[in-house]
Amino acid sequence: MYVPPGFNTVTPYFFVSDAEAFIAFLVNGLEGNETCRTMRPEGLIQNVQVKIGTSTVMVSEATARYPQMGCAFYLYVEDAHASMQRAIEHGATLEMAVGDMPYGDRQGGIRDNHGNIWWISQRTVEEPYSP
Repeated sequence: MYVPPGFNTVTPYFFVSDAEAFIAFLVNGLEGNETCRTMRPEGLIQNVQVKIGTSTVMVSEATARYPQMGCAFYLYVEDAHASMQRAIEHGATLEMAVGDMPYGDRQGGIRDNHGNIWWISQRTVEEPYSP
């Protein structure tokens, strides 16, 4: 099985209203990097790929056939406090303040303007999760 570089076997695909604003949030608020863009003939986004850390996500403008839908994501970062602040500065709202969790993550939560929740986490131990 071949998976293109920058992708994983499961790749999130967002259908959002105002895709340009959402992509700006991914790039500026979550430190992503736009790597590919395809437009529809009427000028709307057909597909944009944004690399965030080691993962690529895809974004399309929502349509009647594929309406906007929210989801939740777990995002590992180097510094949970700094990443949360950056996301909030770029329009996200606080869901949960950053705190140390019993499973070894420093974590907080934000909600973006498109209805998605992001659990922003910094691993504080170098070991797998354990029950």
